[in-house]
Amino acid sequence: MSSSRLYRPAASLLSATTRRAQPTLCGRIYGGVATRQAHTSSQSLGISAQPRPSLRTAAAAAPRTPTLAPRGARSIFIQTESTPNADALKFLPNHRVLPPDVSTPFIEYLNSRSTIAPPYPSPLAAQLMSIDGVTAVFYGPDFITVTKSSDANWVHIRPEIFSLITEAITAGQELVTVGKKDGSEGGQETDDQDSLSFNADDSEVVGMIKELLETRIRPAIQEDGGDIEFRGFEDGYVSLKLRGACRTCDSSTVTLKNGIEGMLMHYVEEVKGVHQVLDQEEEIAMKEFAKFEEKLRAQKGPDAAPTTPGKDSLDSVPG
Repeated sequence: MSSSRLYRPAASLLSATTRRAQPTLCGRIYGGVATRQAHTSSQSLGISAQPRPSLRTAAAAAPRTPTLAPRGARSIFIQTESTPNADALKFLPNHRVLPPDVSTPFIEYLNSRSTIAPPYPSPLAAQLMSIDGVTAVFYGPDFITVTKSSDANWVHIRPEIFSLITEAITAGQELVTVGKKDGSEGGQETDDQDSLSFNADDSEVVGMIKELLETRIRPAIQEDGGDIEFRGFEDGYVSLKLRGACRTCDSSTVTLKNGIEGMLMHYVEEVKGVHQVLDQEEEIAMKEFAKFEEKLRAQKGPDAAPTTPGKDSLDSVPG
């Protein structure tokens, strides 16, 4: 019996076995493995076999056309971070929010009218404010903080906020339009210039206070979805205004007293304390919160743990 008749069935049997073992998916990976197996087995038998030609369908032979994304489409990933304020969420769109030519470090929209008023109208903020339950929109340098009413549910609001932010950035929409200031910007809160920036007319003490606020305090407050304004220094007391998520946060008083006031008094001996500047609506909210704290304190009794722990918190104030 000739040697060729011995070799050919072995190669054919090996090739057929390889084809039966090859799965439908991942053909390129398993095809390469099968070829190496056939080559190794043939070498072990002392056979120098050539790879068998395979037939390819027209679809497989045709060159693959790369899938192209629609023109103008962008890859966007939006992160969400919680804040100390349960009614505020921070959204990071991985995209600059404030235009480079805007000198203010933040823009805050407190009603629908402010979103279309100069100097910084915003189509996106107008859409966000139109969502049922949204009460304020805050723009930081690279983040957006949305505040809702206490009776609204994030489960219903959050998906719509995601959708609007994604559409605006994907479409290349201008988030803030720089207009001319005419004094009619009701409900739009911003600084023409950064209140913490250097001013040649500032005293040495004020300069030290601003530097501490800029380098040590502001990064932490921005991390919580807000910002801080310096409103003045008089008779040893620093006047500050909290913005964004910190503006309506129940623990803002504790933040000012325990955190900011303690740091400023430690590094600047001329500082005696910190005063929080409140809007009219914020003063009403603080009074209502104080009444709520008093009611809880009366229900729990004098030995109950405080609901806002810390020095100078509402629970530590004599009733």
